[in-house]
Amino acid sequence: MKRREMRRGFRRFGLACLGTALLAALPACGSASSDGRQLSGPPTVLRVPQQYPSIQKAVNTARSGDMVLVSPGVYRESVQLKTARVVLRGTDRDEVVVDGEFKRANGITVTGAASVVENLTVRNNLANGLLFTGVTDEALQGPGAGGAGYDPLDTAAFPALRGFRASYVTAHNNALYGIYAFDARDGVIEHSYGSGHADSGIYVGQCKPCNTVVRDNTTEHNAVGIEVTNASEDLYFLGNTARLNRVGMTVNSNNLEALGPQHRAVVAGNLIADNNDRHSPEQADGGFGIGVGIGGGTYNRFERNRVEGHSRAGFFLQDVQGYPVRGNEIRDNALDGGQLGLVVEARRSAGNCFVRNGSVPTSPVSLPVGLTACPGRDAPLATPGSPRSGGAVPPGMSFREVPAPPAQPDMPSPGKAPARAAVGLPGKVDPARYPLPGPAGAEKA
Repeated sequence: MKRREMRRGFRRFGLACLGTALLAALPACGSASSDGRQLSGPPTVLRVPQQYPSIQKAVNTARSGDMVLVSPGVYRESVQLKTARVVLRGTDRDEVVVDGEFKRANGITVTGAASVVENLTVRNNLANGLLFTGVTDEALQGPGAGGAGYDPLDTAAFPALRGFRASYVTAHNNALYGIYAFDARDGVIEHSYGSGHADSGIYVGQCKPCNTVVRDNTTEHNAVGIEVTNASEDLYFLGNTARLNRVGMTVNSNNLEALGPQHRAVVAGNLIADNNDRHSPEQADGGFGIGVGIGGGTYNRFERNRVEGHSRAGFFLQDVQGYPVRGNEIRDNALDGGQLGLVVEARRSAGNCFVRNGSVPTSPVSLPVGLTACPGRDAPLATPGSPRSGGAVPPGMSFREVPAPPAQPDMPSPGKAPARAAVGLPGKVDPARYPLPGPAGAEKA
């Protein structure tokens, strides 16, 4: 499920100021461009539509360090942000809208290292809402990256994008992913919202080490809330809410991307609840009623998550595409007893462990000793487990038809806050700061 992009590093070089005899013939140092803008000097703010009629025109003009500040409006365009260290910001998260009109592939594609997208909405695209990627070939960034015809990316030809941040972004009603980091590392996705996606609201794929944090986001009414594929090492999912999707979260290894198997992510302090949503796009693999699905994921840690209200399984482990689900630690989570807490659809425990997660039923009913202490030990299972049937999976609805989300909170002082490029991210990461969330309670809808 993927796409591609590359790097850009053009630099402007001004003419050195020459002797006084030439001053009359040459423009002065720091001269203005044809639109009256200085070609050198400190970072500036480029305003849309006051100075530039489209976001793309402003982004094309921006130099490294500049901010493109967008006023309310519906911008019917697809934006390619290729310059490093540019901040693209809306002045009003709900009212600055990049609209694909169900005819463009991607809303915003970022290939400029350390660039940022914040405080705006991206919707109605035929592939992705917001894509951060090291794949610079635009022909490889479209819908085909999510299909069966995808070939694993050549990571030597397309090295990972270094540095990215999405903050206070609303992505809804896009055909594949809402916020998508693929072949990208050293980043943060935070305070964002994704709904109405036929694949997932937030996706992190193909990175090692990822050096990325996904924190304090909400995903709902998607086929999958949060998806992780072949993304490994220094990767954290902290304090997110994945509710009212078909599947809350998936952690996968597969052969459609490079860098398999997936390994060593930390998932802590998240609320994963009631992912049995009928009013959502159909999940490609038919998943429904599952909190966390681990398909060939390895050596991940799941702790202090609240996983509740699922009709088929809280945690569902299975081998896929020749990748055994191996070495995952599932400990100190809160699971309600009304669901199957753990399903292991495999012949062996393969070093996975399930400890201190409440008194919940499991499948198989009797877990081998190797599964009941961390770190786990490899042991045979008498029979593979299976999720509860729950009846027929309800048909999905078109991603175009999922209702638009409610208003979402703005970032603080969007019109005045200084621009911060995605440099030195994600900074110090401490999963212990994310406690076990309370019950969904009133948040259920």
